[in-house]
Amino acid sequence: MNALTLISFVFFTALVAFITWRMTRHDDHQHSTGFFLAGRSLTFPVIAGSLLMTNLSTEQMVGLNGAAFTDGLSVMAWEVVAVVALVAAALFFLPRFLKSGITTIPELLALRFDRTTQLIANVIFMVAYAVILLPSILYSGALGLIGLLDLHTLTGIESTQVLLVGTVIAVGVGGSIYALFGGLRSIAISDTLNGIGLLAGGMLIVYFGLNAVSDGQGVLAGWQELSAAHPEKMKSLGTEDQSVPFSTLFTGVLVLNMFYWCTNQQIIQRTFAAKTLAEGQKGVMLTGMLKLLGPLYLVIPGIIAYYLYADQGVKADAAYGRLVFDVLPAPLTGFFAAAMVGAILSSFNSALNSTTTLFSLDIYKARLNRDANDEQVVRVSKWAGWMMAAFAMAIAPLLSSQESLFIYLQKVSSIYYVPLFAVVLVGLLSRYVPAIAANLALVLGCTVIGLFSFVPFFNDLQQGLHEFHFITIVLVALVVMMLAFGKYVPRAQPWVQEDVKAIDMTPWTGAKYAGLGLLILVIGIYVSFI
Repeated sequence: MNALTLISFVFFTALVAFITWRMTRHDDHQHSTGFFLAGRSLTFPVIAGSLLMTNLSTEQMVGLNGAAFTDGLSVMAWEVVAVVALVAAALFFLPRFLKSGITTIPELLALRFDRTTQLIANVIFMVAYAVILLPSILYSGALGLIGLLDLHTLTGIESTQVLLVGTVIAVGVGGSIYALFGGLRSIAISDTLNGIGLLAGGMLIVYFGLNAVSDGQGVLAGWQELSAAHPEKMKSLGTEDQSVPFSTLFTGVLVLNMFYWCTNQQIIQRTFAAKTLAEGQKGVMLTGMLKLLGPLYLVIPGIIAYYLYADQGVKADAAYGRLVFDVLPAPLTGFFAAAMVGAILSSFNSALNSTTTLFSLDIYKARLNRDANDEQVVRVSKWAGWMMAAFAMAIAPLLSSQESLFIYLQKVSSIYYVPLFAVVLVGLLSRYVPAIAANLALVLGCTVIGLFSFVPFFNDLQQGLHEFHFITIVLVALVVMMLAFGKYVPRAQPWVQEDVKAIDMTPWTGAKYAGLGLLILVIGIYVSFI
């Protein structure tokens, strides 16, 4: 890494940190509403920026481009189908969440079912974040930075494993400082600033990458060469031997996206901090519009990398970092590396903030010390965050054995995605389903998907059935089971959701039109690349 790369990297990183500090230095970080929900003050641009950046970390940049390196354009499903889930989030889920004035999803489950449901959901979220989400962010971030900044040359360290561990620790400590001292508003503002940089950098990589494909003859020539050389990788509809077959768009891909964008604590905590319902809906819809650009910088670079490096033995998940290092000019490499660090920190500190929110409010305050004041809750949250971060840093290097990080994450995440989404969905749609049904669904759902995913005997039983179809069958079974409880063993009294009047609940008048427009664009994108 030359001097210009290093200077631009340090400058952009420091600039984001300084602007964030200037904008949040007078915020209330001592009380729960200020620390966990940014004082319910977020407007739609900040919500959209934070949602996008929380999602757009290196498991997306590295992992999805790695999947595109292998399968081509069909993996864009993870970006494009997400828009359908975002429309559902804005029109159905968000009004109901904000009506109850909740801080966490388990808090909603306590209101709808009982405190046992809340506890089970809390344990599931915290274990999943500690064992799956946080380590994957650290691992993918470290892997991306090693290639992006050519850290082997910069540090003189030849061992990839030693460099991986060191980078994981550096990212983990930096992300923890953001999450545990700045609160949600600091995270949201730094997310928005880094998002601008990352989107700009991502588009520049496509530009320079296509120029590299065409040997400097221009972007259009590069696109034509790419399409002619590998037409099989330019199809929107996946085949059965790829990671995202066409049929799975309507089952597992949609189900996993629905949980992620509608009920995942790490993501939707940003929307809980909306100033008004209208601002929240605008922010979610704007996120959907930005997600439609996702294939450009999350999929096309992977196909470009395949064109350039397929015969060089480059591993799929290492291809993106190699591409960025090779095609970007030195000053822009430093700029993009800083934005990449911002993306890594964004997802890590967002997940860590959500994890500590779950522990401090739903376990410590609700069960261990009900008399704790706000200052105690925030203090305990920070201690729990440091312990969780240390645990994640210890696990992250172990993920290096996975062939495709992104596909691995979708597989293991379904263990908790499906039962949690099923319980939240049924809880909001039915007023009669009792708590025992929700509790059984959470435990049985996680157990069944875990067994069939990782235990050989059970895994053999679903041979011939795609795992995304399987998890959809489990979802339907859980929903039917809970509705059966609601019909034959209903609650003594039907649940009635109360409006706590935490914010102005007047909906955005353009929400339905924006949602319809986004769905039409989704169909148009798929049709364009059949």
